[in-house]
Amino acid sequence: MARAHLSHRKGGWRLFVALPVGRNWPTHYFAGPAVPTVQERSQALTELNYALTDGAEWSWTEDSEQVDDPASPVILIAVAPVVSILGGAS
Repeated sequence: MARAHLSHRKGGWRLFVALPVGRNWPTHYFAGPAVPTVQERSQALTELNYALTDGAEWSWTEDSEQVDDPASPVILIAVAPVVSILGGAS
């Protein structure tokens, strides 16, 4: 199953769809530092020809840029399952 990832790093937000095959993943960059709204994320997914699976919600977590460094900047990450809206394999 494909999953959409939303991550914040170095002042910007990036949404990409991680596919099980290949490395050329569909990607959308958001302007500005604000967290993209659910509607903005949905619109970006639609532009990439994907949509959240029925009933799916974004799951949030945080990580750090440098492992085991409590002073390291935080990286926010959200993940949600998606399906292709073109009817092809995702």
